Amino acid sequence: MTELFENILAQGTEHLNLILLMGLAIFFGTAGAGILQKFRIPKVVAYVVIGLIIGESGLNLIGRDTVETLSSFNMFALGIIGFMIGGELTRDVFKKYGRQFLIILCSEGIAAFVIVAFLSGFTCWFFTKDVQTSVAMALVLGAISSATAPAATATVLWEYKTRGPLTTTVLAIVALDDALSLLLYGFASSIAAAIIGETHGSMWMAILTAMFEIVGAVVLGVLAGFLLSFILKLIKDPDKALAFTVSSVLLVIGLSIALNVGSILAAMALGVTMTNLGTRRRQNSFELIEKFAPPIYVLFFVLAGAHLVLSEITGWMAVMVVVYLFGRTSGKILGSWFGARLSQASDVVRRYLGICLLSQAGVAIGLAIISGQLFTGQLAHTIIVIVMTTTFIVEVIGPMFVKLGVKKAGEIGLNITEEDLIETYKVGDVMDTKVAVISSGTALSEVLKVVSNTDSFYYPVVDKDNQLLGAITLDDIRNTFATQELNDWLVALDVMEPIIAKVIPDIALSEAFEKTRDLDIEHLPVVVSDEDNKFAGVLNCRGVRRSLSAEVLSRQQKADNIPRVPVS
Repeated sequence: MTELFENILAQGTEHLNLILLMGLAIFFGTAGAGILQKFRIPKVVAYVVIGLIIGESGLNLIGRDTVETLSSFNMFALGIIGFMIGGELTRDVFKKYGRQFLIILCSEGIAAFVIVAFLSGFTCWFFTKDVQTSVAMALVLGAISSATAPAATATVLWEYKTRGPLTTTVLAIVALDDALSLLLYGFASSIAAAIIGETHGSMWMAILTAMFEIVGAVVLGVLAGFLLSFILKLIKDPDKALAFTVSSVLLVIGLSIALNVGSILAAMALGVTMTNLGTRRRQNSFELIEKFAPPIYVLFFVLAGAHLVLSEITGWMAVMVVVYLFGRTSGKILGSWFGARLSQASDVVRRYLGICLLSQAGVAIGLAIISGQLFTGQLAHTIIVIVMTTTFIVEVIGPMFVKLGVKKAGEIGLNITEEDLIETYKVGDVMDTKVAVISSGTALSEVLKVVSNTDSFYYPVVDKDNQLLGAITLDDIRNTFATQELNDWLVALDVMEPIIAKVIPDIALSEAFEKTRDLDIEHLPVVVSDEDNKFAGVLNCRGVRRSLSAEVLSRQQKADNIPRVPVS
């Protein structure tokens, strides 16, 4: 294995096929995430860092050409993420918080634009003494800074199963931020191009183009959503539902590129339409995508990390990076606070929304590349390097601040499902240790007294040393009544059933449930260990499921009861 990697590093990436590179990216990204998760660091951070390590700035396993070759995959990944975010934005959410979202969106986006434009323009002038270039760069960087990356932000929220007013607001803002960023960029780029004499059309034409991108994306996504909903209503096979859903996302992304409209926004509109049409079968499409998507997320964020080439950063660019980061962070935090206060959002939204909006990625990079095509020379190169570098930095620190925000808001773990809870338990955590136990020599008449005085359906039978011998169920007792003449001399040993399966306390609850499903039984006796057959308890699957459902409901109610109005 060592010789293999030495050969790879010696030969460079030109001899590696694309499938191998993708496999390396997913493998090392997943492995790195597993290591960093032990330190309670979000998985997204690990993916991005691994991308830097195996990218051109590190081991050069994934070069710039490979990243560019996989740009179509990145669009697909963003489409999947956009679709999933759209699935969170239900009709009720917009009905309750639509005005609030709009105020906060404008406040945080415009605040970031203004602060970044002022600071970056002044810094650029300090180094270049060129007023026109400084103003143009200020306008473009300010517009780009307003964008927020939905991918990294939403992935953290899904990883930590968050629910509550902060989570709802974050998802809505990152879903709508791209539209605002496109509008701001339409204004800013036109004015900047006019200032430096590189106009490619009027300002109004640029604004109309931005509006077309937004409206066209929404229309495309909504139409695709209705079509997919109709198709899913006709089919029942989950495999076919997954295929149609993935193909719909691909078609929406492909058509949006062909029509020059917003790809991510179109995918979000598809998700919003699907989730608001409301049937259970349509909702299942999101669950199918959620299980299908993890490798896509890994590869997307690894490639995002591989984008950065540290050698291209000069001294004054490094200063511009720091200024951009400071201005954008200040704008997002102050703008979010002001917008939340103005719209009378809840206390947790006012306090923590800003630090949840630091990530930037796809749209910011896309606008930077467009700027590189719109402008020429040093200005174009500087904008691209600044945005690429800051994107990498905020993709690393942004997810950690998202986690901090939702943790401070008390929303982590409030959107958990029964299956999530099952994965966290062992049999010993939920088994019933107070179940009535019957000795093997107990007369049937005494057994009936025990049954009549308890609510159980399952009674373990043990010997004098508490060794598990079998079990009696209510069905066994009913069958015994069919032989009335034998009742006087029957004992528990005569009517019990043999044990067909048993578990130990340390076994995972998910494994025990799988065993009960395979055997079609509701109860599993628990013994001390594989070597010791001494009775320890009973796993009552139906009872455990009821308890888990109650726990899920309790957490959801806790999330819904988080104050949604300012605390006076």
